[in-house]
Amino acid sequence: MRTTDQTGETIELQGIPGRVVSLVPSQTELLFDLGLDREVVGVTRFCVHPESWRRTKPRVGGTKDVDAERVRSLDPDIVIANREENRKETVTDIRSFCPVWTSDVSDVPGAVDMILSLGALLGRETEAAGIVRGLEPLMEMREGASNIRAAYLIWKDPWMAAGGDTFIHDMMRCAGLSNVFGGRERYPTVTLADLETAGADLILLSSEPYPFRERHLSELAQLVPSAKPMLVDGEMFSWYGSRMLKAILYLAGLRQSLSRCSSGRLY
Repeated sequence: MRTTDQTGETIELQGIPGRVVSLVPSQTELLFDLGLDREVVGVTRFCVHPESWRRTKPRVGGTKDVDAERVRSLDPDIVIANREENRKETVTDIRSFCPVWTSDVSDVPGAVDMILSLGALLGRETEAAGIVRGLEPLMEMREGASNIRAAYLIWKDPWMAAGGDTFIHDMMRCAGLSNVFGGRERYPTVTLADLETAGADLILLSSEPYPFRERHLSELAQLVPSAKPMLVDGEMFSWYGSRMLKAILYLAGLRQSLSRCSSGRLY
């Protein structure tokens, strides 16, 4: 059995993997929704969905500090990784003793491809196709108008935002938002002056990886008075697996709740 992952790496397997280790929280949840259970023999400490797996599955460290020897001890047939979330050297180490299938997702179509590819790899084609059918409304949403200029912050001290080549950027588009930092790559460091001059109407404060809270709303409102700060669920913007099914209603609700007045300010 030969397949190619989203980074172009060719993987050879003896058959459908019976022992899987996942190093990516959103893809761990996807494996559950594809119908796997006993086949998943290891996850990271950040794999919080489903709750039953969080409590019972062996852990192999975090997404950035995976314990390769712990992975080896679990004797997996395949390890599921991600180019952005896992370190290249970690993936290289694990490949010395086990095949690694690595995703590389920067938009909704890429996530759809990932779901179908993992479904085929793991013998869950029917389940994967069902999830993808459920994502059709999201594909339609990304073709809609993006009327509200917004910045999406993922970190503080320094401030960091989502750039134009990220999955978050595409999910902002689904919510009817135009990313003011869409011309920058990955997750650029930005200043308060950047937020002011970029012309953002809205500043989204994500719940992850930095845990923005209510107190940060008043802080940003004072520091950048030209834009409205808003807390958002980071999983709905950055988890590119089956969590996107839940994101459809979340983003649609956000889209409907936002309105603009003639002055361009949000209320």
